Amino acid sequence: MMSTPAPIQGKERLVIIGNGMAGCRAVEEVLKRDPDRYEIAIFGTEPRVNYNRIMLSPVLAGEKSFADIVINDEAWYRDNGIALHAGRAVTGIDLEGRTVQAEDGFELGYDKLILATGSDPFRLPLPGSDLRGVVTFRDLDDVEAMVAASAKPGARAVVIGGGLLGLEAAYGLARRGMGATVVHLMDVLMERQLDESAGFLLREALLERGVETVLGAHSEEIVGQDGRVVGLKLKDGRVLPCDLLVMAVGIRPNSSLARAAGLAVNRGVVVDDGMATSDPTVFAVGECVEHRGQCYGLVAPIWEMCRALAQSLTDGEGGYEGSVLSTRLKVSGVDVFSAGKFAGGEGCEDIVFRDAGRGVYKRVVIEDGKVVGSVLFGDAADGGWYFDLMRAGTDVSEIRDTLIFGQAITKGLSGLDPNAAVAAMPDTQEICGCNGVCKGSIVSAITGQGLTSLDDVRAVTKASASCGSCTPLVEQVLKLTLGEDFKAQTGPKPMCKCTHHGHDIVRKTLVAEGLRSMPAVFQALEWTTPDGCASCRPALNYYLLCAWPGTYKDDAQSRYINERVHANIQKDGTYSVVPRMWGGMTTPDELRAIADVADKFSIPAVKVTGGQRIDLLGVKKDDLPAVWADLNAAGMVSGHAYAKGLRTVKTCVGTDWCRFGTQDSTGLGIKLEKALWGSWAPAKVKLAVSGCPRNCAEATCKDIGVICVDSGYEIHLGGAAGLHIQGTQVMTRVATEAEAMQVIAAVLQFYREDGWYLERIYKWMARIGLDAIKAAVGDDEANRVALHERFMISQETAQIDPWAKRATGGHEAQEFRPMAQLPMGMAAQ
Repeated sequence: MMSTPAPIQGKERLVIIGNGMAGCRAVEEVLKRDPDRYEIAIFGTEPRVNYNRIMLSPVLAGEKSFADIVINDEAWYRDNGIALHAGRAVTGIDLEGRTVQAEDGFELGYDKLILATGSDPFRLPLPGSDLRGVVTFRDLDDVEAMVAASAKPGARAVVIGGGLLGLEAAYGLARRGMGATVVHLMDVLMERQLDESAGFLLREALLERGVETVLGAHSEEIVGQDGRVVGLKLKDGRVLPCDLLVMAVGIRPNSSLARAAGLAVNRGVVVDDGMATSDPTVFAVGECVEHRGQCYGLVAPIWEMCRALAQSLTDGEGGYEGSVLSTRLKVSGVDVFSAGKFAGGEGCEDIVFRDAGRGVYKRVVIEDGKVVGSVLFGDAADGGWYFDLMRAGTDVSEIRDTLIFGQAITKGLSGLDPNAAVAAMPDTQEICGCNGVCKGSIVSAITGQGLTSLDDVRAVTKASASCGSCTPLVEQVLKLTLGEDFKAQTGPKPMCKCTHHGHDIVRKTLVAEGLRSMPAVFQALEWTTPDGCASCRPALNYYLLCAWPGTYKDDAQSRYINERVHANIQKDGTYSVVPRMWGGMTTPDELRAIADVADKFSIPAVKVTGGQRIDLLGVKKDDLPAVWADLNAAGMVSGHAYAKGLRTVKTCVGTDWCRFGTQDSTGLGIKLEKALWGSWAPAKVKLAVSGCPRNCAEATCKDIGVICVDSGYEIHLGGAAGLHIQGTQVMTRVATEAEAMQVIAAVLQFYREDGWYLERIYKWMARIGLDAIKAAVGDDEANRVALHERFMISQETAQIDPWAKRATGGHEAQEFRPMAQLPMGMAAQ
C-alpha cells in the first residue's frame, strides 16, 4: 500500500518512521496546530494503515474485527496530503545528508525527522524458541497466527508472561476455545502494577474465565516434535502440553536504526523535554524513546509526548517532563486499576476496603497527607479520581476518613463527621449481608427491646452473628442509637489490627471455605490492610500449613528470624545451633563431631541444655550452612530449638539402668521424638517420659508428659516451667506403648488444629477445658484415630531436615551469604 501526493513547494519536509499509534498521533497533533506547515511522509513496516494495537486483544478474542480498530483509514492520509509508504521498512538514516533509505533502495529527504519505531517483543533464549507455533503478541500478524492455531479442536496454549500483554493473550485464546495457561516467573500476576491481594483476585477471576496460571515457574525448554511446539518444560520437571506458545515477557525499545545512524542511545533513543534527539533535526516519540532515564510502554505517556513534540515542531516549546503512570486492565469482565506507589512502603499509610461478597478490593496509599498510589479490583470507577488527586498532589487529610469510599460519598459528606455516613444511611440499607439485616431492624431492636451490647444485637437480630465482618458497622449503629449509653464491646480479642476476627473464627473459616492462601483469607475475611502485618502473617502461615499439608507452600517471609534461618539469634547477632539427640541419647561419634565443629568454626561456647541437648553458641550467620553440613555428615539433624513445634523429648534411663524403672522410658522417648519431630504447632512443644513415679525426667511440668507405671502409662497435659509455673493434669491412662504414641499424636494434632498461634498447650487447655480434650481424644476412639491419621499425613511433608536442605548451598543460600559475595541481581532481591 502506497500513497504519494505530489511535492508541495515552500513546505518543510517532515518524515515519520513508524506508522503506528505514536507516529500518527504526533502527526495529528502537528496538523491540529499548523496544518499547512509540512509536507508529510510516513513509512511503516506493516502493509496496513494505522490501527489501535491496544485493541488487538478484542480482535484475538473475536469481539472485534480489524476494521473496528482502525484509527486512521486511507481517507485520512489522502485528505491530509500525507504520503504513506506502508510495507516499506526504512533501513538507514543519513544524518548529514538528511535522507532516509528504505529496504527497496527508495530514498527520501527530510527537514525534520520523527522516529516512532516503537518496541520489539522480547523473546526468551530458550531451546526450541525457533519451533513453529512459537509466537509473540505484538501485531496483527501475531493475532492471525494465534487465531489459526485456535481453530484446531482441543488445542492448548501456553503463554509465558503474567503481565498485561500475556493476560490479554491468554484471555483472548480462551475465548477462542483454547485451553490457556499462563506461566509467570513471579508469585504475583502483574507484579509491577498489582499488590499480592489484587493479584490473587485477578488469578481467581481469570480461572473463572478459563485461564489457568502457574506462578513462580521457571521455563527451561520449549519441547518440539517434527519441528513444531508440543509443550513447555519447567525447571521443576513439569511439562505443560501446548499446540501454541506465546511469549509475552516484555518489550524493549526498537532503537537499532537510531543507533546505526549515530544518534545517542541508551536503553532507548535519548530525547530532551522537547523530544529532540542528539541531532536537532531528528525527534523521537513513543516506546522507542528514553526520557530522563525512563522508557514508557503505556499509551497515556505517549500521548503526552506527542503533544510536546507537536509544540516543538510548530515553533512552540515542548515541555514533556515525564509521566505518572496508571494501568487499567483490559481483559473483559475484570475491572482493575493501578497507579503510582501502589505497594506503599516506609512512611506510607494504607487505607483498605474489601467486600468479599462482591469480590471488591481497594487500597489507597497516603504519604505526607497526599495520595501516592492506589490499587482497585472489582470496582475501579474511582480510579481516575484517585489518579487526579495523586498527580495534583492534593492534600487529602480532611477527607481521609471517607476517601476509600470514592468520590461521590466523599464529596457528599464533605465537612461532616465520619459517623454521619452511618447516620445518613436509610433504614432499608443492609448492614449484615450474611443474615440480611437492615439498619432499621437493628435500630428498632435497640430502641424497642433495650439492647445495649453487640451480643444483645447478635442474639435478637443475628446481625454480626455469622462472619463478623459487619461488626464495626453494627457497633456504629449501636453508638449512634444509644449515644452516651453506648459501651464498647469487650469480647474475643481480634487477631491483630488488620481484622475484627479472632483466631477461632479465622481458623474455622479458613477450613470451612477452603481458603488456601493468605490473599484468599484477606479477601474472604475482609482484612483492613493489604498484606497483613507482622502479627497476623506468621499466624496465618501456620494455620494454612496445618490445614493444607502438602499443598500450601510455607511462606518463609512470614516467619520470625529464628525460624527463617533455623537457628536462634543471640544478642550479639550470632546464632546458636542445637542438633537433635533422640530422647536425650547420643554417641561418642556424635560428641566428637560436635567437638570438631566447635574447634573448626571457633565456636566460643558449648552448653548442655535443660532439655538434654548440647547448644553451640556464637555461630556466625555465614558459617551456619557449613556447621550444619558437618553435623549432618555425623548423622545429626536440626533440633528445632527455634521452632514453634516439637523441641525435645526428655527421658530418664528407665528399665535399662534404673532400679526403679517400670517401663522403657528411653525407648518410648526416642520413638516419640522420631514420630513427632518436624511438626509445626501454634507454639513450642516439649515432652518428657519418666520411667517411674519418681519423675526424674520432670514430665509433670512439660506440655505433654508420660509417667510410666507398672500397669502402663499415664499421659499428662498442660505443664509449664518458664514464665509460668504449672503442673500437668492427667488426661488418660493406657496399657501399651502403641496406645500411648497414638494418644499423644492425636492430642498434638487436636492442639495443632484448635490452638491459637503462640498459645502454649497449658493456655489452650485452660481455654477449652481438659474435659473437652478428654472427650475428643480419650473417649472418642473414632475421632482419636482420625486425628492420628491426619497427624501422620502432615508428617509426610514435615519431616524434612531444614539443615540438610540449606547445607548444600542451593536452597535459600543467599540468606546466609554476605552481600559482597552475592551477584548483583541476587543482592537486589
